[in-house]
Amino acid sequence: MKKRIKSFGYAGRGIRTVFDSEMNMKIHLVVTLLVIICGFFFKISLTEWLFCLLCFGLVLTAEMMNTAIENFVDLVSPQQHPLAGRAKDIAAGAVLISSIISAIIGLLIFIPKVWNFILAIL
Repeated sequence: MKKRIKSFGYAGRGIRTVFDSEMNMKIHLVVTLLVIICGFFFKISLTEWLFCLLCFGLVLTAEMMNTAIENFVDLVSPQQHPLAGRAKDIAAGAVLISSIISAIIGLLIFIPKVWNFILAIL
């Protein structure tokens, strides 16, 4: 049981490390908080919240995996190597794809709500 509890501590340390050391993770967090605020403001549905939560998890997880891969590649290949560069580029591409898909989902959810809000003001 102690081993399992310690594993949560290690995971927490990993999450904290990424948030402390990676600027992109801080950007993802700010965007996540803005989406949460907009979600409450526009009273999005449960289904829309579920899609937002899945997107948050997808992007944050992809960013953490990218950081882990970059750190590992730097450890095993301190000198520049084409394969090391490819591994890092592919991991960064995964973050980009998850971010683009999440942004599209966010736009599909929020554009109609923003549009209706603007029309209600006018």
